[in-house]
Amino acid sequence: MRLFSSDLVRNFGIGFVVGALLVAGANAKSWSDELAPPAHAAQMAKAPAPSAEFVIVP
Repeated sequence: MRLFSSDLVRNFGIGFVVGALLVAGANAKSWSDELAPPAHAAQMAKAPAPSAEFVIVP
Protein backbone atom coordinates (compact mmCIF):
# COMPACT_ATOMS: atom_id res chain seq x y z
CA MET A 1 0.00 0.00 0.00
CA ARG A 2 1.44 3.35 -1.06
CA LEU A 3 1.07 6.51 0.96
CA PHE A 4 -0.22 8.58 -1.96
CA SER A 5 -2.09 6.31 -4.30
CA SER A 6 -3.18 7.54 -7.71
CA ASP A 7 -6.85 7.49 -6.61
CA LEU A 8 -6.09 9.79 -3.68
CA VAL A 9 -4.16 12.23 -5.87
CA ARG A 10 -6.92 12.20 -8.48
CA ASN A 11 -9.63 12.82 -5.88
CA PHE A 12 -7.68 15.70 -4.34
CA GLY A 13 -7.17 17.15 -7.83
CA ILE A 14 -10.87 16.90 -8.66
CA GLY A 15 -11.76 18.41 -5.29
CA PHE A 16 -9.34 21.27 -5.82
CA VAL A 17 -10.78 22.05 -9.27
CA VAL A 18 -14.38 21.88 -8.03
CA GLY A 19 -13.53 24.05 -5.03
CA ALA A 20 -11.77 26.61 -7.23
CA LEU A 21 -14.82 26.76 -9.53
CA LEU A 22 -17.12 27.28 -6.54
CA VAL A 23 -14.97 30.11 -5.19
CA ALA A 24 -14.75 31.72 -8.64
CA GLY A 25 -18.51 31.43 -9.07
CA ALA A 26 -19.16 33.01 -5.68
CA ASN A 27 -16.89 35.96 -6.50
CA ALA A 28 -18.05 36.46 -10.11
CA LYS A 29 -20.58 39.16 -9.17
CA SER A 30 -18.03 41.22 -7.26
CA TRP A 31 -15.60 40.96 -10.19
CA SER A 32 -18.18 42.34 -12.62
CA ASP A 33 -18.74 45.37 -10.36
CA GLU A 34 -15.05 46.26 -10.60
CA LEU A 35 -15.14 46.22 -14.40
CA ALA A 36 -16.94 49.53 -14.81
CA PRO A 37 -16.74 51.90 -17.76
CA PRO A 38 -14.09 54.63 -17.52
CA ALA A 39 -14.99 57.72 -15.55
CA HIS A 40 -15.48 61.12 -17.14
CA ALA A 41 -14.31 64.35 -15.56
CA ALA A 42 -16.94 66.68 -14.18
CA GLN A 43 -17.36 70.22 -15.43
CA MET A 44 -15.18 72.81 -13.73
CA ALA A 45 -17.10 74.76 -11.13
CA LYS A 46 -17.18 78.51 -11.67
CA ALA A 47 -15.91 80.61 -8.82
CA PRO A 48 -18.42 83.21 -7.70
CA ALA A 49 -17.64 86.77 -8.70
CA PRO A 50 -16.76 89.11 -5.83
CA SER A 51 -19.58 91.24 -4.58
CA ALA A 52 -19.41 95.01 -4.97
CA GLU A 53 -19.49 95.55 -1.21
CA PHE A 54 -16.19 93.73 -0.76
CA VAL A 55 -14.25 95.59 -3.46
CA ILE A 56 -11.60 97.93 -2.00
CA VAL A 57 -11.62 101.29 -3.70
CA PRO A 58 -8.31 103.22 -3.58
